[in-house]
Amino acid sequence: MEASVKSKINPVIPPKEPVYLEGPKGRGYELLFAWRVFWQFIKGFRSLHFVGPCVTVFGSARYKENHLYYDQARELGKRIALSGMTTMTGGGPGIMEAANRGAFENGGKSVGCNIQLPFEQKENPYLHKSVTFEHFFVRKVLLVKYSYAFIIMPGGFGTMDELFETLTLVQTKTISQFPVVLFGKEYYTPLLTTIKEMEKQGTISPGDMDLVLVTDSVDEAMAHITHYIWTNYKIKPRKRLWWLFEKR
Repeated sequence: MEASVKSKINPVIPPKEPVYLEGPKGRGYELLFAWRVFWQFIKGFRSLHFVGPCVTVFGSARYKENHLYYDQARELGKRIALSGMTTMTGGGPGIMEAANRGAFENGGKSVGCNIQLPFEQKENPYLHKSVTFEHFFVRKVLLVKYSYAFIIMPGGFGTMDELFETLTLVQTKTISQFPVVLFGKEYYTPLLTTIKEMEKQGTISPGDMDLVLVTDSVDEAMAHITHYIWTNYKIKPRKRLWWLFEKR
């Protein structure tokens, strides 16, 4: 009797089916994937070719309209617009929406590089031009390609990913004389402590952070950006090629 009761309470669980590590997918699948990635790049290049010199603002999608960081990002978008440059973001809500909104409401160009996600990410209503991508790595290339300065507002994993990829490009001279602003001293203090430890341990060089400004001031941020841009670059207008059906 006791044995039969136990068997009902603790039934024998069949062993799981083995999971095989196949490695790459089939050749046809890989070719299709490569084509889809290529097409995303082409779509992005065609859509953004005439957006002009951009300042990209990174930051969390989760800050609401009544938050201080939202207000600051909105003011930064406004100031970018008044400087004559285009405000580019990830195209979603939160900090991204705020920066786009500041530009949109003050006569500036506002551009978003969106991403397909099952949650959180939706296109904000303050965009003159928007492109949506399937893959983060394609989106990050486009966010960097058309920008000459980067403002990193407080954010989460995605923002940190974008921050460190940008710093790596600056460190390796893949992009040069591109100013980076970390906006939010209190928020970034623990991270800066870690970066100082990296320098102490010799994993980064003392000069790797030379172009990075840490500030809470919109005026200081914009002065840092405009100094490097107008000192090192000249704007060269692009011509529309009618035979490529290009639109501004």
